[in-house]
Amino acid sequence: MRMPASRRLLASTLAAGALLTGGLALAPSAQAATGGYVALGDSYSSGVGSGSYISASGSCYRSTLAYPYLWQKAHAPSSFTFAACSGATTADVLSGQLSGLNSGTTEVSITIGGNDAGFSSTMETCVLDGTSSCLSAVNSAENFINTQLAAKLDAVYSAIRSHAPNAHVVVLDYPHLYAVPGDCLFGISNTSRTAINGAADDLASVTAKEVAKYGNFSFGDVRSAFSGHEICTDSEWLHSTTWPIYESYHPTANGQSGGYLPVFGAHA
Repeated sequence: MRMPASRRLLASTLAAGALLTGGLALAPSAQAATGGYVALGDSYSSGVGSGSYISASGSCYRSTLAYPYLWQKAHAPSSFTFAACSGATTADVLSGQLSGLNSGTTEVSITIGGNDAGFSSTMETCVLDGTSSCLSAVNSAENFINTQLAAKLDAVYSAIRSHAPNAHVVVLDYPHLYAVPGDCLFGISNTSRTAINGAADDLASVTAKEVAKYGNFSFGDVRSAFSGHEICTDSEWLHSTTWPIYESYHPTANGQSGGYLPVFGAHA
């Protein structure tokens, strides 16, 4: 069903799928990396919310402050393909992001699954329509995650293995968006915030179980890295509703460098 234009605009620019400032944290010391590195996935890998977007990437909003770009800058892989794109689903990865993979690829990173579960429309509902509607939307997302997502992830992971048989693959999840109760006086209810975080837990659980089926795949859990830096803390690494609106509910530059980069680096 096609949403009205006003709601499609908000849906497309609020959280690009996740259930889901200050100075940059230091990247790992530079060291040579053998083989090629390919960064796949959605907005949490393209770097939406961190600014410094590469103009040629258009609406994919790939950022030079995203963890894949920071990692390749520090480790100098023999090649770097930045394919992650805002709004990407598992189907989008399969149809448009795998061409950079080959037998010489030795490292792959990916965040994926949030958009399949409809978290953009879920966040829209939670922000605009109140607690009851939010809980219903989250329940629908969780049902999808727990009954249908695994097969979609399996298709992606199998394709990555087929295209890049020698690669080590790091699959990262999504942080909790909110500290509950936290310091926020306004916005959605604590009940809604808790439910959204719970959906992120379900997504992480399904993803981790699927990753465990594949040799040379690692699961990178960023939730603890973002602990104390969620929305409603004094040191937020995630945007709440912000401008430009498409950056809402995405990691800041500090979330990429201080949250995602160290977790990816620990597994790469």
